[in-house]
Amino acid sequence: MAQHAEVDAPAGVLYGLIADALRWPVFLPPTVHVEQLEFDGESERLRMWVTANGEIRSWTTRRVLDPVAHRIDFRQEVLPRPVTSMGGSWTVEPRGAERSLLTLRNDFAVTGNARADVDWVKRATAANTRAALANLRQLADRWRRLDDLVLSFEESAHIDAAVEPVYAFLHRFGDRADAVPGATRIDLAESAPGVQLMTVELRAADGRTRTTESVRIGFPHAGRIVYKDIRDTEQPALLAAHTGEWSVEPDTWGTGVTVVARHHAVLDEDGVRQRYGEGAQAVRRARQALRARLAGHSAAALRLAREHAEGALARGV
Repeated sequence: MAQHAEVDAPAGVLYGLIADALRWPVFLPPTVHVEQLEFDGESERLRMWVTANGEIRSWTTRRVLDPVAHRIDFRQEVLPRPVTSMGGSWTVEPRGAERSLLTLRNDFAVTGNARADVDWVKRATAANTRAALANLRQLADRWRRLDDLVLSFEESAHIDAAVEPVYAFLHRFGDRADAVPGATRIDLAESAPGVQLMTVELRAADGRTRTTESVRIGFPHAGRIVYKDIRDTEQPALLAAHTGEWSVEPDTWGTGVTVVARHHAVLDEDGVRQRYGEGAQAVRRARQALRARLAGHSAAALRLAREHAEGALARGV
């Protein structure tokens, strides 16, 4: 099956968005997280976590990149049941200096060709393809302004404790009612080993209630937790996409750990316009407000993590 999208952007710009798979979590709605396992300049192996028909699925895929032809071929190597094979290609064809045709082709096979399984994969593939193409079109149409709409930053804090209690707290910090500033309810459920769905209800200063949902994936042996917001009822929306990471890194001198909070976000241009107005100054104000809000959430979690881990150490737990 193949789906197409006409995009108001040069072919090279559009190809660059597709080639940079590590940024797919903020560029493509279905993609939750991507880990690059191998890369030799022409081909790469990726471990991916993706939403499919409301479920979180993970697989390993190999991609072959051709920047001259603006083409990327992919073939999954390790797949969740009942899929036995899946692959396809991304192609970008120039339609002028600043217009392109984007095509995404997919093929798949399932065990026994069971009708229910075939229908499930067809629905997931079609829905995810539509979402990916629509978002890529939206991002590429804004290619001249995209650098101003994308925000990445990190902050860190030192904690006098071992990796394990700090990671354990961050892994379960949703159990604390005060873990997220302004939260009135936090639900944390594990849908699969190491994969969590966190739902947060927040009350704004004007009394309105906002709900967010995020998928969290834990890598305990690496001391990392990555996450992506998959739903946010804030209106007008300031965020088009947001992903983050907690990384607990032992100090080389062995006296504690450094916890790094990383954020990657894309501003919702329509929401910025509604809240702050038009122009570059409005975007700057939105970036500052967004960074302050995300940094405030990270600081609150880091403070609680320090209190928990250092308190446990002092109690000899």
